[in-house]
Amino acid sequence: MKIIKNSILAAIFISFGVMVLLTANEILGPLLFSFGLLGVCYFQADLFTGKAGYYWKDEKLKLLKILLINLTSGYILGFLFSLVNSDLILIAQEKVMTWNFSLSYFLKSIFCGMIMYICVNEYKENNSIIGILYGVPLFIFCGFQHSIANIIILGVARTFSWTIIICILGNLLGSIIINLLDNKEKEK
Repeated sequence: MKIIKNSILAAIFISFGVMVLLTANEILGPLLFSFGLLGVCYFQADLFTGKAGYYWKDEKLKLLKILLINLTSGYILGFLFSLVNSDLILIAQEKVMTWNFSLSYFLKSIFCGMIMYICVNEYKENNSIIGILYGVPLFIFCGFQHSIANIIILGVARTFSWTIIICILGNLLGSIIINLLDNKEKEK
């Protein structure tokens, strides 16, 4: 039951970030999106992109549950936000139309996974929000792809795209790469 609650909570925080990203200007939106990951970390919620780098070795089933709950609740939240502000539907649909099955899209997903691992790891190890405050706007300004944010955008757009699979795999791979390269963990 705890994993369900914490996974839904994570989707709620990220959905707030997505909404501000879709409604605010190009500078303010990415900066305020940080609120989503700050909430996830502060409340120790279960976000796939925040857990992927840690759970991929030993807790694959738990990671899969987190992912499925994040995806389901994220899509529903996106749909509910589209009911609150119907102007967002077209904005979200236009964003979805830019996603495709390309190497570029996959690489953007990998790079996002790397940044997410760094942000969460900085918070976990040093109780510092600096990684979140810089990392979240960084991945957005670079156009990197975040799977849970993207499923929320799909909910707002009231559509579906199989590119979400590429995004999930890229986020996972990016987190794993940084985890494997993290020397601090191996030195302890």
